Amino acid sequence: MINSGYTIRNARPEEFEAIGQLMVKVYSALEGFPKPHEHPKYFEMLANVGELTGKPQTEILVAVSSEDIIAGAVVYFGDMQYYGSAGTAPQEKNAAGFRLLAVDNNFRGEGIGKSLTLACIEKAKNQQLPQIIIHTTNAMKPAWKMYEAIGFKRSEDLDFLQGDLQVFGFRYVF
Repeated sequence: MINSGYTIRNARPEEFEAIGQLMVKVYSALEGFPKPHEHPKYFEMLANVGELTGKPQTEILVAVSSEDIIAGAVVYFGDMQYYGSAGTAPQEKNAAGFRLLAVDNNFRGEGIGKSLTLACIEKAKNQQLPQIIIHTTNAMKPAWKMYEAIGFKRSEDLDFLQGDLQVFGFRYVF
C-alpha cells in the first residue's frame, strides 16, 4: 500500500531492532509521558517490539520511503487477547487493535501516522472484524484529532490507569 509517498508494508525481522530504537526515541521524547527510567519495562518492550510478532495474528507495519528508510511503525493485533494492555481491551471479542504507533520526528506532518492507522483499519476489515480498538494518553493528544477525524470515538469502558498514567480507550466501529 502506498500513501503520502511512503510504502506501508509488513516489517522484516532484520528491521525489528531499528523499529524498537525508533519507538524508544519517539516515546521517550513525548512531553508528559513517563521516561525510560520511570517505566523501564515499557521501554524494554518498545526496544524489543519485534518479539510481539511471535504472538498469533500480530504484525508490525512500517511506512518506508523510496530509499527504504523507516519513517514510522505500528503494531497490529488481529486478536485482542494478545494486545497486552491492562483494562478490559484484551477481553474484547470480534475486535482488532493497534498499539505503539510511532513516527520519526523527521517525517512528522507527512500523513504517515494516518496512513499506518488506515492500514490497520483495512486489515481489520479484511478479517471481517466489526471494530478496532486503540489506547492513547494525554501526552499523545495531537494524535487524538487524527483518530477522531478518521472516525474513532472515545470509549471510556476501555480506559485504565498504568501506574500514575491515565490511558484512554478509543473504538472504530465499521
